[in-house]
Order: sequence, then structure tokens, then C-alpha cells
Amino acid sequence: MRPPRLRPRRRTTGPGAVPDRPAAAEDLRISLGGKEILRGVDLDVNAGEVLSLIGPNGAGKSTLLAALSGDLAPASGRALLWDRPTGEWSPLDTARRRAVLPQAHRVSFPFTVREVVEMGRAPWAGTDRADHDDARVAEALDRTETAPFAQRPFTSLSGGEQARVMLARVLAQDAGLVLLDEPTAALDLRHQELVGRRCRELAAEGRAVVIVLHDLDLAAAYADRTALLSEGRVAACGKPADVYTADRLGEVYRQPVTVDRDPDTGAPRVTPVRGIC
Repeated sequence: MRPPRLRPRRRTTGPGAVPDRPAAAEDLRISLGGKEILRGVDLDVNAGEVLSLIGPNGAGKSTLLAALSGDLAPASGRALLWDRPTGEWSPLDTARRRAVLPQAHRVSFPFTVREVVEMGRAPWAGTDRADHDDARVAEALDRTETAPFAQRPFTSLSGGEQARVMLARVLAQDAGLVLLDEPTAALDLRHQELVGRRCRELAAEGRAVVIVLHDLDLAAAYADRTALLSEGRVAACGKPADVYTADRLGEVYRQPVTVDRDPDTGAPRVTPVRGIC
């Protein structure tokens, strides 16, 4: 059974305070290579929740995540971080507010696993929060089940092990907004579920989590809200049970599906209708 939804414990004061809406897109438009990728996206990201982004390849999910992180500048409209346009924050202030796990992760030098995770603490160097570096790194290693190979070179790990180490780096950063781009793509079944549980834990701590997923069942099981993207627009946004209809998913993905409910949790489950071209 999935873990129960926990009441968020949002930090409201101090350097780690998270506002009610740590990120948002307002009529956001982004063009890349002369092509408009996002076409007027409006989306709120709320503290204490997991928001999943789903949609077919090329729908704009990763582009939206990059805009919310401040890594892509809007052509028009606004991407907000802590209620200010992302471009108004310095790189350091941005890093203290949001942590990002991109699809691709490369480490060119033979750093150990622990050293890679410690990189997540860099934004807090010279602050009082640096006193917690060792504890945050140890906790992140434990939560991703990477502690047993903490002293191994990162480059010696399998793809799935590397993905978990990079997730540990994000967790160690201890940011109020966590942005994850397909974090389960290289993971086995056990560790896909582990990622879902960790996202729920982060939300219960009062953080905001945005996660791009292609596994529709995983997204439905662990997200509070789901945004379905199609051709650069938000086709639907709300509770997974409201967003996941057979007609809507079939139209957006151009693949007939059936939608039923998990007998234990009630979360939507999607099954492709096979044998239809």
C-alpha cells in the first residue's frame, strides 16, 4: 500500500522558510531554436504538495521545469521563484531556494559518491546552515540507499545507482523547492517506489516538489496534483483522479487507454488498449 498523505510541516520563519507558493508560471512562453515550446502556461506550485508533470514526448515538461528553476528565461510571461521573477535572483540565492535534478547527470572526475552528495551543500558554505553539512549528507545517503557505497568512485556505479546518488545530492541541498526531471527513468521497481515515498516525505516537511514522470501510475499514486501538458499548454490540472480520464489521456497521448482504480489506494491506473493502431 502507498504511504498515507502526511500533514505538511511547513517552515514559515528563518532562512529555510518556504512561502505558500514557492514557484509559479504566469502566461509563460518559451521558444527554443525558433520553435515555441511553451505557449502561455499558467501554473502554481504550492508548498506541502507533490505536483507531477505528465504528457507525451515534446509536450514541454522539461522546458517548464527548467523555466521554474531559473535555467531558462521566458520569451514572454513570467516564471516566479519566491514570488519574484527568476531572473531577479542571484545564482546563489536561487540555489538556496530550489534544488534541481536534471535528466542527464555527468561527473567527469573520479569523485566519490559522498563527495558528489556533498556538492549539494555548496550554497550554504559560510552560513550557519553549514554546521549541518555532515548530518544532511548522511541523511541523504540513507534516504536514497546509497550509503553502502559512499566511498566508491561515482563513475564506477551503474546508471541506476548514479541516479540515486544525484537524488541524494538534491536532498542534501535542503531547498524549499525540489524539481525532479524523470528521476525514475533508470531505476528498478523498488527504487521507483522509493523516489515516490521520498517525494511525499519532502512535501510532508512543507517543501514543494515538482516531478516530471512518464510512468502515469507512479505519478497518480504519489502526487497531490497532476498537470497534463500537451503541445506546450496545460491541458488539465488537478487531482489525478480528476485529470486521468480515458478520453483525455487517449487524446493527448494519441493512444487508447482504460482508466480504473487501484483497489488499495483508489489512485487511477492506466492501461493501454493494445492491438489498435
